[in-house]
Amino acid sequence: MSAANSTASPATALAVRDPWSLIPSLGHLDAYISAVNRLPMLSADEEARYARALKDHGDVEAAGRLVMSHLRLVVSISRQYLGYGLPQGDLIQEGNVGLMKAVRRFDPDQGVRLVSYAMHWIKAEIHEYIVKNWRMVKVATTKAQRKLFFNLRSLKHSLKQEADDPHRHALSEAEIAHVARTLDVKPEEVVEMEMRMAGGDVALEAPDHDEDDAPVAPIAYLADDGREPSQVLAARARDTLASDGLQRALEALDERSRRIVQARWLEVNDDASGGKTLHELAAEFGVSAERIRQIEAAAMKKMRQALAA
Repeated sequence: MSAANSTASPATALAVRDPWSLIPSLGHLDAYISAVNRLPMLSADEEARYARALKDHGDVEAAGRLVMSHLRLVVSISRQYLGYGLPQGDLIQEGNVGLMKAVRRFDPDQGVRLVSYAMHWIKAEIHEYIVKNWRMVKVATTKAQRKLFFNLRSLKHSLKQEADDPHRHALSEAEIAHVARTLDVKPEEVVEMEMRMAGGDVALEAPDHDEDDAPVAPIAYLADDGREPSQVLAARARDTLASDGLQRALEALDERSRRIVQARWLEVNDDASGGKTLHELAAEFGVSAERIRQIEAAAMKKMRQALAA
């Protein structure tokens, strides 16, 4: 072996190594980032050659070379979105999807480098992932709302730094007007998006604990018990007892007992004060109030037996 070969620089040795072998199959995220940062960059001529091989011949290996040489770009862009509380590994994964889409659509004859073209696709995939996963309920569903979401978050951070108050959350009216002018949107759109961003997710069911002061979970008041099968059957049974069942029970009574029950419980006086009193019925039938009470008690017992049958 010649002296020149034995003293080859690390960069030269890296250039001739298979770049795919540098990416660990398993390991820590830091190991992955360290590996992709060691991957060799392609020159403009190499990039154009691989891109034409992919475009003209569908060369998968050429596509792999283009992707591998730009993985560090995805890592760099992913760092810009760490403030959303999502794992960087997931952000990198989504960014890699965007990079592969860019490589598939890249045209070397347009006169631009892949790095400039791929940035749009990488950011688009990361944006979509953040919007879908930042909250259980989407804060932005249209293209205009997504644009406002990311720009508003960035501007709010800048305003907090200018005001030297990193803990302040709400925007003042002047700041809302400033943001609206800057982003060319209506102030009410800024207010609506800020409310969506400020609102947190609420668990449908309460945590599994027995604290007396625990807040009531939404499941307690959102559930519609009226549609639950057992509740429907119970309500139907009550309706039946209140109509057909009650009529059958009354028919089981003699005429005097039926009159007393109806006058006491099923009729309303002119002053809407309820049924007749024992003394009023005693005067009507010419007996004592105690006797009316006894007849009523016996009639109610007979009606319960008829309803249970």
